[in-house]
Formats: sequence, structure tokens, C-alpha cells
Amino acid sequence: MTAPAVPVAIPRVSRPSVRPRVDRATTLVETWLRLHSALVYVFLYAPILVVVLYAFNDTRGASSRFEGFSLHWFDTALKDPVVIQALTNSFIVAIPNAILATLFGTMAALGLQRVGVKLRTSFDALTYVSVIVPEIVIALSTLVLFRTAFDAYEDVTGGRLQFGYATIIASHVLFNTSLVLLLVRARLSGMDRTLVEASADLFASPWRTFRQITFPQLLPAIVAGFLLSFTFSFDDFVITTFVSGPGSSTLPIFICCHSKRGVTPETNAIAVMILAFTIGMLFLGQLALTWQSRRRGRQGGGMGEIIAQQQGG
Repeated sequence: MTAPAVPVAIPRVSRPSVRPRVDRATTLVETWLRLHSALVYVFLYAPILVVVLYAFNDTRGASSRFEGFSLHWFDTALKDPVVIQALTNSFIVAIPNAILATLFGTMAALGLQRVGVKLRTSFDALTYVSVIVPEIVIALSTLVLFRTAFDAYEDVTGGRLQFGYATIIASHVLFNTSLVLLLVRARLSGMDRTLVEASADLFASPWRTFRQITFPQLLPAIVAGFLLSFTFSFDDFVITTFVSGPGSSTLPIFICCHSKRGVTPETNAIAVMILAFTIGMLFLGQLALTWQSRRRGRQGGGMGEIIAQQQGG
């Protein structure tokens, strides 16, 4: 009978503790980048905060001193018939522009998915050029185009066309369609194509495939394009100045003309209302997208349910 083995304790060898090496250069660079980012944000948002603050200034004229809190200038702006007319003109221009630009941009993005590579590349180049070109060039070229067309129309028919809402909307649609096209194209490139292929394998019609599969996936890009088109048209100044006519001046044109006599709290109040409206639009758009995504999540929204719906339909 053998004796049980006795475990032998192995002595631990103590090693000298090594401190991690601190890269001072990396720490210095990270600190500088954070400070630089903070300064950039301050530079961007500090003027906006100043405008918001002085919109509530309790003064009776243009003043660089804050003399108290008051809502007087908001009431003055909302009761000014010139401001109301300019605001109405901005809505008359921005809403049709957003609808048309979103419709044309989405249709163009869907159409470019079915053309050859060379033709699609050419259209992509033209789209990027329309976005890169300075706005003043677009405004001037649009003005020349409309003036030439109006003169030709007058020579042929004897009638006379004038600048107004139609020219502003047409100019804005030409610019904003490119933005919607880029957004929808980016969404299409990342879209799950297996759902479309599964729908085709189940003999679903093209319209049913678009309504139940393609459109829900493109909806975030479409909503984003609509909001951007509306915001850019509502806030545009350069193009609108060149192609506007009598009685069609929008709110940015009114603010520019009003500011030439000095920036008053009424001007700041109008700017704050525009800012609040823009943020509200973005917030509502985000709520709509969140509700839509949650609704699809509760209902399943996966390939199995979509295929089952198509089989049942």
C-alpha cells in the first residue's frame, strides 16, 4: 500500500510592480481636442443664446443692454400686419416646395436604381454639382432663366409674366430635390433587398411590394428630406431675393430689410419664433419616426409577417 502524495507548496516569486507608462503627448492632444470642440460649440450657439435672451429684453428700442424680462416684443411682432404677411408668404412657399421636392426626389431615387451604372453615375455627378454650387450662382442663373423665358413668352403671345410665388417655389424645388435624392439614395443603398426578393418570389405586385416593404424602409429618409426641404425653403434668403416679386417677400427678406435700421428686440423675437418653429418641426418628425418604428415593432415587422400578409392578401 503506497502512501498518499503530499502536495508541495511552490513558493511565489515576487515581481517588482511596474507602473503603466503615461503618454503625456496623447493626454495633451486629447485635452486640446476637447477644449477645441467646446470652443467650437460655444462659437456656434452663443450668438443664438444672445438673440434668445435679447428677444425678452424690456426696452422700447434698439438697446445693447438687458433691461429686464418682458414678452412685449413677441406681442408686437404677432400684431404687426407686415410680419404676418411675410410669415404667410413663407408658408405659401415652403409647404408646396417641401411636397414637390420630396415627391420628385423620391421618384428620382427609385428610378435611378433601375438604370445602368454609367447613366446613374452621370446623374449622381449632376446631383452633387447642384449641391456644391454656391447659392448665389444658382440664384443668378435662375433669375436669368426666368427673365429670358418671360421675355420670350411676351414676344410670342403678347402677355406678361411676373416674378412671384411660382418662381420662388420652382427655384427652391430645383435645389431641394437634390437633397431629397441624396437622402433617399443613401437609404436605398442600405436597404434590405432580401425582403423585396421574397415579395417577388411570392408573386406580389410591384405596388404591393412598394407599399408594404420599400416605402416603410424609406420613410425615415423621406421624412428627413421633407423636413430639410421645408426648413431650407422657409429660411432661404439669397434665391428668394433674386426671384421674388411684388407681394411675395418672405420672412427672411423682411428680417434683413428690418435689420438695416438696427436690430431691435422685435427682430430678435421673430428670429426666436422661427427657431422654435424649426425645432418643433424636427421634434414632431422624430416623434413620427419613433411611433412608426415602435408600431412596426409591436406588429412584428419582420420578413415572416410580411410574407404571411402577402400570402393572405
